[in-house]
Formats: sequence, structure tokens, C-alpha cells
Amino acid sequence: MFLEGIRHLLGSNNDQDEEIEQQALYVSTDLITQVLSVQEQDVKHEGRIFRQLTPTYFAWLRMRMQTAQSALRNKRISDKNWNILRERFNPIQQHAIELFGQDALKAACEGFNSNHYQPPQEFQEERWIYPDNETLKFSADVKSSIVAKVDAIRDQAMELGWTEAQLYQSQGRHRFPCGEDYGLICFVSGDRKIVGVTESCIEIAHSIGTSREHILKFHNSRVIQPWMKNQEEAHVH
Repeated sequence: MFLEGIRHLLGSNNDQDEEIEQQALYVSTDLITQVLSVQEQDVKHEGRIFRQLTPTYFAWLRMRMQTAQSALRNKRISDKNWNILRERFNPIQQHAIELFGQDALKAACEGFNSNHYQPPQEFQEERWIYPDNETLKFSADVKSSIVAKVDAIRDQAMELGWTEAQLYQSQGRHRFPCGEDYGLICFVSGDRKIVGVTESCIEIAHSIGTSREHILKFHNSRVIQPWMKNQEEAHVH
């Protein structure tokens, strides 16, 4: 459909068909699209940096949309701005499905690791700072793309008694990871995935699908943990 649309715009003959086959869809980080002759991976065009659409780049763009959607749910961006992003992204997604197929895109999204992907050079991912109304002496290096992971379990965790600071805080009085100031968000970067939420701890799967896969536990400091109860019982007796 994508190539047919270009052929319709240009008119169809053999020479033009050959030229079309050498063109590709390039996408900027703010989801502006351009059909350009295939060149380098990244191309500067009319003041913007565009990258040729591939399954991996699509996975990165989709991750950014998930982050934006989480921001919308938590009222950090407006409905108007979300709709602009959605209207730009949907045609890109449709073209990606036509070009690469759903299976290839699904595999790219499931295997995507933002720590190992270099987006277009003009894009510098914003650091996550919480609380944003005060500055503590130290902070953890947390990228905004990680927020969606915590947003996904936020309501469930807070119903169980977790506080917003316990989930999102990225600043502390001591150097990371020392002290109890740092929130869950500081510990779920890369391929780490939140797999369980209880009143006493949040479980984080690490190195999923490898021989090194294991579960980390982020404990709730506001709740008496099982080993604390055992210590208290031993002290009483």
C-alpha cells in the first residue's frame, strides 16, 4: 500500500518504479515522516534528523509512545498533545506492519533494550527527577522511558500501601544506591521487568530468558518484613 501510494503520486513507469524501490520512509523523533532516497541510517532534512524506519527503530518509537501514554494517564501531558502524537504514529505503525510484518515487529518490540540502542543523535532522553520541587545532594541516573514500567503497577502498589515517593523517587541524601530514599524506578532499568507486587515487596525479574535470570526484591521499608518478625519473636523468648 505504501509503495502503491507513491506510484499513484508519481505516475507509474519502469524508470519511476526503480526509483521508488530505492526510496524509504524516514521518521524523526517527533514522528514527522519523509519519503527519501535510501542513504545513511540517519539523514538531516529541512533542519530535522530522520532515521530510516526499521523494526528496531519502530520498537524504540513504540516505547516512546508507551511513555507518552503513561504520562497522559498521570496528567503529565495534555489530551491535545497525546492526540497529535497518536495521529502521527498510527500511519507509521500501519506502514511498518505492511513492510515488515506483525511477527517481525513483535519480536523487535519484545527483544528491545533501550540501554543498547542509540537513537538519532539529536535526541537526548530527558532524565527523570523526583521530587521535582526540591534538590537533594545525590541522584540516580534514571531515564524518562523507565517511567512507564512503574506507571503500569502504580495503582496496584498504592492500593497496597506503597507511597508515590517509594515508587518514583530518584534523589537521595546519600550516594545511590545507599540509603532508603531511592524509589523502585531506580532499580528497573534495561531488561529488568516488574513481575509481582505485594504489600511487603515488589519483585523484579532480571536477565529474563538467560541462564542468569533471577528475581530481585524491592522491599517496603514501611512494612515489617518476615525476618523482622522472626527477630522480634526470638528476642521475646
